[in-house]
Amino acid sequence: MIKRRFLGAALFVAITGSACAQSPNQPPSAAQGVYFVAPADGATVESPFKVEFGVKGMEVKPAGQVVEGAGHHHLLINADSVAKGDTVPADAQHLHFGKGQTETELKLAPGTYRLTMQFADGYHGSYGKDMSATITVTVK
Repeated sequence: MIKRRFLGAALFVAITGSACAQSPNQPPSAAQGVYFVAPADGATVESPFKVEFGVKGMEVKPAGQVVEGAGHHHLLINADSVAKGDTVPADAQHLHFGKGQTETELKLAPGTYRLTMQFADGYHGSYGKDMSATITVTVK
């Protein structure tokens, strides 16, 4: 019986990648992290659609100066999280919310997109993968 339970748990970890994988639409279990309030991971949406950002353990402040324990959101479209300490680029794939916005309306052509939220300091220095969350949405 113990072997069967262990095997089931091991299979779950192998399939999901972690026994305690964090949902990108729930506040993180860690002391700090970001998450998508909306849309839900895997959602099918019509363009334009609302994207809401969440953060735990840090304060949202406008860009312009580095404040301990604070930063602002960036939305990366079909791009990976930015390495800790690197500056988040400013281009069509890397949208900046330097006024301290916690939501936006996003207009995308039909297709499937990987959206990554990246939290960064007041000078756009990335807090790294631990302060990012990724979802996939399909725009119809």
